[in-house]
Amino acid sequence: MFIRIDIVGFQRILSVITLMLVIVFGAGSGAQDGMFSAGDAYERFMGRWSRELAPLLVTFAGVRDGNAVLDVGSGTGALTAAVAAVAPSSRIIGIDPAAPYVAFARARHPTDLVRFEVGDARQLQFANGSFDRTLSLLVLNFIPDPAKALDEMIRVTRPGGTVAAAVWDYGRGMEMLRVFWDEAIALSPAMDGRDERHMPLSRKGELAALWRAHALQDVVEKTLTIQTRFVSFDDYWSPFLEKQGPAGEYVASLPAGERDQLRLRLRRRLLGDGPDRPIVLAARAWAVRGSILRRVASSGRSR
Repeated sequence: MFIRIDIVGFQRILSVITLMLVIVFGAGSGAQDGMFSAGDAYERFMGRWSRELAPLLVTFAGVRDGNAVLDVGSGTGALTAAVAAVAPSSRIIGIDPAAPYVAFARARHPTDLVRFEVGDARQLQFANGSFDRTLSLLVLNFIPDPAKALDEMIRVTRPGGTVAAAVWDYGRGMEMLRVFWDEAIALSPAMDGRDERHMPLSRKGELAALWRAHALQDVVEKTLTIQTRFVSFDDYWSPFLEKQGPAGEYVASLPAGERDQLRLRLRRRLLGDGPDRPIVLAARAWAVRGSILRRVASSGRSR
């Protein structure tokens, strides 16, 4: 008996498994030396771009002043800050598994209406229907079981409320990382499996399909785009040295000689043979929103 194997599909599955193993075992459970752990380092690497993207997600999700809002995977607090800016009387809770991130966010947002807690997106410690809006920015693809996390996000959102999320388009739209992985793989093709383009939920239609599979209503998916502006090549390169995210973990694993080769390849890719100068790259994310089905009362009216 012969079994047909889709080689391309098999390679893609293998790449996703490899990348998720790197994430799960590299990140640990909030250890200081994990893939996502140090607040200051994350701010330099990705947090500054999260702050640019966050207001776009807040608008897309339709957050209104006075809403109770949950920020799932709140990190250093970029999305929570964006919510607070447009909805100053809203009660906002951010949860993240990394205690150092939670501490960083608390220090930056010492207000009565904003709270940060250490928590697991797959086991939210809130009652059913506690929030009007439940949001997640640049996190779902890193959760080992995003379907379970979405179940929990739906559970804690009231009927008629909104669940929304955004994930970078690693394959084409997040140029900061696309340039990095293109050059890393050109230098070492065996590292293709670590390329973040293999991340789940980062391609067109994948977030929307997940939302619809969980019976969310009025599902809309769209792109959110910002520009990442670097004042110099070092401003682009040096955050990769701080061991944040899959790319930072990869750089940290390289011998000094190979790390320098990668640095030179990236400089040539971004600046050619010219002098140092500011660098502007596009960063695109896929965003999705959906509403919780309203319960129908015995009178036939929705509520």
